[in-house]
Amino acid sequence: MNTKSLIAATFVYLVLAFQSLNAQETKPWYFGDPTSRPQPDQKAKALPLIKVQGNRFVTEKGNPVLFRGLSISDPDKIERQGQWNREHFEQVKKTGAMIVRIPVHPVAWRERTPDRYMVLLKQAVDWCTELGMYVIIDWHSIGNLWMELFQDPMYNTTKTETYEFWRTIARNFAGHNTVAFYELFNEPTIYRGELGSLPWTEWKKINEQMITIIRAHDSETIPLVAGLDWAYDLSPLRDDPVNAEGIAYVTHPYAFKRGQPWEPRWEENFAFAAAYVPVVATEFGLHTDMSSPDYQDYGNRIIKFLEERGISWMCWVYDPHWWPQMLKSWNYELTDGGLFFSRAMKGELEFQKKK
Repeated sequence: MNTKSLIAATFVYLVLAFQSLNAQETKPWYFGDPTSRPQPDQKAKALPLIKVQGNRFVTEKGNPVLFRGLSISDPDKIERQGQWNREHFEQVKKTGAMIVRIPVHPVAWRERTPDRYMVLLKQAVDWCTELGMYVIIDWHSIGNLWMELFQDPMYNTTKTETYEFWRTIARNFAGHNTVAFYELFNEPTIYRGELGSLPWTEWKKINEQMITIIRAHDSETIPLVAGLDWAYDLSPLRDDPVNAEGIAYVTHPYAFKRGQPWEPRWEENFAFAAAYVPVVATEFGLHTDMSSPDYQDYGNRIIKFLEERGISWMCWVYDPHWWPQMLKSWNYELTDGGLFFSRAMKGELEFQKKK
C-alpha cells in the first residue's frame, strides 16, 4: 500500500470510528442502562388510574373509591409451595376483593434475586389486571430502618437495599394503573426499645427519600407511609406530616393494639387524620379469641368504624399457614375469619346493607 492509500484508509477508519462513538453517545438514555424502564405493558391502562383528591382516592373521572381487599402471602412462599398460578388470584377474586396486597420479604427478594422475583410480581400484576383487581406492592419488613435493626432475620434489610428495591419497582411498574399503591415499609417499630430509637423526624426523612426515588421514575402510583408502633399510630401527623403531595398513610388496627373502648382510641390514634388525608388500614385480622368478652364483635366494629370514615382496608392473611389464616388449606376453603372478611368485602354485613 502506497502512502496516499494508507492516508486514505486511515482517514476512512477515523471517520467510521467517530461515527460509531457519536452513535453510542446519542443513543436513547435507557440503552444498556441497568436502571432502564421495560417496554410498556399493553394492559397497563386497563383499569382506571387511582389518584389522591383531598382525603379520598378517586378515579380519573373524580369518582371516589373505597377499597376493600386482602393480603396474600409472599409470592416466593406461594411459588415454593406450588400454588403460584392464575387460579390463586381467581380464588382471591371470589372472596370479593377489589385490591390485593402483595408482601415482599427482604430475605425472599435477595434469595430469589430481584430479577427472578420481578417475574412473579409481573405475573401477579398481569393476572390481577385480567381479573379487575388493583395491587399494593408492600416492602414487608418489620423493625427500625433508621438504625437497621429488625424484629427477625427474615426482615433484615438496609436503607440502601430498600431504596434500590423501590427504584426497581418504580421503574418496572411506572404507568401501570393496576399497581395503585407502593407501601413503602410494612411495620416500623422499636420493639419496646430492643431495636433502639426511631424519632418521627427521622422516619419522616426516610419516607421522603423513598418518595423522591420513586417519583423520579413513577409520578402516578400512590406511596403509602406507615405510622409508628408497628404501623398503628399516626398521631405525629398532627404536627409534622410528610413533606409530599399525593400520598396516603397506613394504619394496622389490630384488636390488641389498644384496650377497650376501641373506637375513641382508634379516633385519637389514627382516624383523626382521615379528615384531611387518605388513610388505609392495610393489615388487620381476626386472630384473637373472638369468644372473649374483650374481643366480641371486633370484626364488625372495626369495619364499620373504618368505612364510616372513608378508610379503605385490606385484611390479613389469605394463606392456610400464616396466622391468622383466612384459608383452611390449599383447597381454598375459607376459615371463619376468611368467611367474615369475604362477606365484608362483598358488602354483606348488616350495617353495610343499611347504607
